[in-house]
Amino acid sequence: MPTLLETKVETRRYIFPGQSNAIETAHGGDLLKWMEQVGAMSAMRFAGADTVTVGVDDVQFYRPIPQGSIALLDAYVYEAGESSVTAQVRGYDEDRHTGERELATEAVCISVAVGDDGDTVTVPNLTVETDEGECLRAAALGE
Repeated sequence: MPTLLETKVETRRYIFPGQSNAIETAHGGDLLKWMEQVGAMSAMRFAGADTVTVGVDDVQFYRPIPQGSIALLDAYVYEAGESSVTAQVRGYDEDRHTGERELATEAVCISVAVGDDGDTVTVPNLTVETDEGECLRAAALGE
């Protein structure tokens, strides 16, 4: 059975002018696209199968990510059903020189595992074996 920490995925995107809006901050649509992608990667790692995204909920934008910054995106699975997988996804503004980061956005991505025929498949049980995993799960659940 996969553990919560084994589902953690992280990626970075440089915010170029093509990903910026009129006020030279990351375009929200690009951030949402990247967040959905990293959430799907985490869900597939957990499920051991392809997944399809069925929802992106509770999207919050806390602060803009300026053009020239790095968007660090991470995701981890914190809940699973019979074929559904729920991942917490966060986006950070990461300073390209110091590596310091601030939470900029977060959301919940819900996916369903599917087989080659497109039908849903059963996912494994999620286990949480470490204090770090427990803290991440509690944070995602709002506890």
